[in-house]
Amino acid sequence: MKLDFDLSVYLEKIKKSSSSYFHTFINRDSLAVGLLFLKPGEEDTQIPHASDEVYYVIEGDGFLKIKNKDYKVSKDKLFFVAKDVEHYFHSNTVPLKVLYFFGGPDN
Repeated sequence: MKLDFDLSVYLEKIKKSSSSYFHTFINRDSLAVGLLFLKPGEEDTQIPHASDEVYYVIEGDGFLKIKNKDYKVSKDKLFFVAKDVEHYFHSNTVPLKVLYFFGGPDN
């Protein structure tokens, strides 16, 4: 199993993809980790997940809607989203780069 990861490689994969704005690069039974990248105004179409999730904002702005409340997104902020809770990023005016962690596999 790979033990070191270069996020710039995954960011380039996302930027070249026409179908996905995220890439999960660790996907184990107990943990999944990935990178999410949204261009300004790009839609986040994710649906609630079956595992708890943590987001760490590497750079960008906008909001993360969790249930019916908007939370301001900015560099170095961290958010917790419980499993099965509706959430999505929106209204970013600059590129948004977020590292995510699932407490289980990314299915």
